[in-house]
Amino acid sequence: MSAHGRMRAIVAGAALLVLTFPATALAQTTEAATQTTDPDVLVARAFAAAIAMGASALGAGYAQARIGAAGAGTLAERPEAATSVLVLLVLPELIVLLGFVIAFMIGTAE
Repeated sequence: MSAHGRMRAIVAGAALLVLTFPATALAQTTEAATQTTDPDVLVARAFAAAIAMGASALGAGYAQARIGAAGAGTLAERPEAATSVLVLLVLPELIVLLGFVIAFMIGTAE
């Protein structure tokens, strides 16, 4: 499989994940949920959401730093690889978006 074919497969897989994840996230039960007002549960939920968002942002930042450094070197040698480098730079942002979605789901759980 060529590098271009692998890139297409990665982008297609990411697109499939992005399109199917919200469908499972929005699935709801029909039973009436009781909302808890226990302060300990609310604090634990806030910490869990903060960890989900913070860890995903730190991981994506680290990945982008490594990809950016390698991409700059690649572009210096092969300017025609700009599209591939750009796609690889955008992929870690998906991690942050999924972290935000998970943090939102934790924060709004009933």
